[in-house]
Formats: sequence, C-alpha cells, structure tokens
Amino acid sequence: MDKLTLNGRKQWLFVFLAGLFVTNAITAELISNKLIEIPISFSLNGQKIGPFITIVGVIPWPVVFILTDLLNEFYGEKAVRRISWITAILIAYCFIIVSIALQLPAKEIPGSTLATNSEFSKVFGQAQAVIIGSIAAFLLSQIMDATLFHWIKRKTGNKYIWLRSTGSTAVSQMVDTVVVLYIGFVMTGAITMSEFSHIAPTNYLLKLGIAILLTPLIYLGHFLVRKYLKEDIQVSD
Repeated sequence: MDKLTLNGRKQWLFVFLAGLFVTNAITAELISNKLIEIPISFSLNGQKIGPFITIVGVIPWPVVFILTDLLNEFYGEKAVRRISWITAILIAYCFIIVSIALQLPAKEIPGSTLATNSEFSKVFGQAQAVIIGSIAAFLLSQIMDATLFHWIKRKTGNKYIWLRSTGSTAVSQMVDTVVVLYIGFVMTGAITMSEFSHIAPTNYLLKLGIAILLTPLIYLGHFLVRKYLKEDIQVSD
C-alpha cells in the first residue's frame, strides 16, 4: 500500500474512532443520573454480597475502554489527550444546551405523553451536576490512562497488550468512579456518604471486571485495525 493511501485510511479510521469515542462519552454523561441494580450475588465467608447498585452510564463505557486502547496504540498519547480535551469541551457544550432547555418552560398538553416541566427538570437537572463531575473525572482519568498506557508500553515494548490496556484502565477508572460519584451525587445530596461508600466500589469493580472481560475484544480490535491499515499483524501476549 502506498503512503498516501495508508495516510488516508489512518485519517478516516481516526475520524470514525474519535466520533464513536465522543458519542459514547456524551451519552454516558446524559444517562448517568439513573441508578440500576445488577442482579448478581454470591457468598463470601458466609456473607451474601450483592446484588450490586451502579449508575446506568456504565453501559457505554466498555466501548470507551476499547476505543481508548486503540487510539492509544495506533495514534499515540498526544492524540488521546487532544480527543479527551475536545470531548470535555463538547460535554460542556452539551451542558450549556441542557441548561438553556431547562430555563424554557414546557408547554404541557393534557393527556400528552410528552415530558412535563417537572419531569424534564428532574431528569436533566440532576444530569447537569453529573456532567460537571464527569468532565473533571473524564479528563483526569483519560490523561492518567494515556500516561500510564505509554509508560507500560515503553517498559514492555509491543508485548503484553493486555497489561497496558487493563493496567491503565484499572488505575484511571478508580479515579473516574470516585470523582464523578462524589461530585455528581454526594455533593448534590442525591446520595449519602454511606451510600457512596457502597456504590463507588461496586461501580469500580464492575468497570474493572468489564475491562478484563473485554481483553479478547481488544486483541480482536488490534487485529482488525492492523488488517485495515495493511500493517504486519503482530499481536503478542
């Protein structure tokens, strides 16, 4: 493949990955003011653990994990930092639009299934606080993820994809979980510190578990990207 064609492929792939990254990040922020229960429980030393409570915004994050890894691997630390800043700006822009929408009174039609003013405010008003916490958490975690990812890669070379992917995620998502839940939920009075101490570890362990389970998909993603870019496919354990 000639250099011009390769550069074109890399550019289009970057646009696609970056767009998907931004979409999942913003979607996660908008839906994160809802708690869900994970119907998983087990016994440990005779004590029942679970079911687990977490925020529904955890759903898009597996995609973000994979995209962060691919962008780190094929486009570098600077690219991830730039995308993270752009995403944070777009999340803030979304926050501004939501704020304006909240100030406009709803036209309530009797018998309509459209959201009333109070219903709309209940959903998106809480989302604003979550978004503020998420911007801070997102930037901190993504910058930390990119830095740690490339530190591990410098130490191990192209070996151990699973180590730099899961290792960087394990640390960055701990920061993300604590910051977003504290600012978005505790500081707004949505949950107590006692509830925070229960939800935060659950949310983090869930993200970590998902990241570990996604390891085969990360290897598949590396394979597909290298195949698309016509690079030598050399994936090492």
